[in-house]
Amino acid sequence: MDFRFCPKMYQGVTHRGSLKGKDFLTSEFFRGIVAFEEHLGPIFVQLSDSFSPKRKEELFGFLKSLPTDLQFFLEVRHPDWFAKEKEREDMFTFLRENNMGAVITDTAGRRDCAHMHLTLPKTFIRYVGNSLHPSDFTRIDAWVNRMKYWLDKGMEELYFFMHMHDEATSPELTVYLMDKLNAECGLNLIKPTFVDVSSLPKGKHKQKQKGFFED
Repeated sequence: MDFRFCPKMYQGVTHRGSLKGKDFLTSEFFRGIVAFEEHLGPIFVQLSDSFSPKRKEELFGFLKSLPTDLQFFLEVRHPDWFAKEKEREDMFTFLRENNMGAVITDTAGRRDCAHMHLTLPKTFIRYVGNSLHPSDFTRIDAWVNRMKYWLDKGMEELYFFMHMHDEATSPELTVYLMDKLNAECGLNLIKPTFVDVSSLPKGKHKQKQKGFFED
């Protein structure tokens, strides 16, 4: 199996109070995810949208304390990380020097988070769609072109996460993305398949709904 898990760091560490003094919670988180072994991908460290550059030294100290044999990607959401040039450059420089990545977030109303800044030859894209609005497909087309460019230039690893406020429509857009990637990049990615509830044994439709990924 070539599937990789990309666990998101526990919010009790990243969202509640200071990043300091979380040694026990952090250790327990790592103790759990190492069970993925060779199927462990990069770890997603998301900060709350209220975490501003005023806490930069606290953040950098925390990131420096993380294991160096694991891959981390950081997502910041407070606007000052992007609006203030010094804070933006300090963050990207720190990540580059410590072999960490910056999550690229493509979501409506926050074009600053789609910064397109690579700090290592890997990328972690978090795409937020809008329930199959026509713009979802044109945005995916643009991403496929960008990802092909990166792969052609030697990108080593690429992680793309589909997300919507209404997750019921995520599988359809995921199929569209994978069809485009397979065609444009010569890949053979396995697409989600759908379950037709009419073909399930009586009673099973309560457990699986049409549109969900098949096991």
